[in-house]
Amino acid sequence: MVPSLKALVALLSLLQLISSTSVTHLHTQTLKEIIHQVRQLNSGVQVPCNDTRVAQVDFMDPKPSKQELLCQAAKALTSVTRCRKDYEPLVSNLRRLQGRTNCSASNETELYLLHFLPALENFTQGLYRLLSTEPAQRGAASPGLSPPGDPK
Repeated sequence: MVPSLKALVALLSLLQLISSTSVTHLHTQTLKEIIHQVRQLNSGVQVPCNDTRVAQVDFMDPKPSKQELLCQAAKALTSVTRCRKDYEPLVSNLRRLQGRTNCSASNETELYLLHFLPALENFTQGLYRLLSTEPAQRGAASPGLSPPGDPK
């Protein structure tokens, strides 16, 4: 009985390690895509719809989870209707990372896309660095990011 219990625990530990590594890899790949997309939008002569105002997301606020901030960013970008095709891939990637579609985004403070995109890029670069330096043996899927569809 004891050897089979030990084998079961070892197997479960191995499965957890494999699944957390693949989720972390998925998150880092998605973050790379988001960073690339934001850079593409910023690299043109003019940011598409740069005069559009969107809800400000306070990426420096430690209270909301990283998933909540990603959700707020996606929600802010969905309000851009004039250039929807330019921002839809970015919104899709943000939603893939945050794993849910409902969040509390405040429209009290707005800013232009021209200023929103660099803040989003800085935030996602920080998440990417955090994921890249986190040791796999910690057992967490990622810092503050759950597998898609797994609300925290």
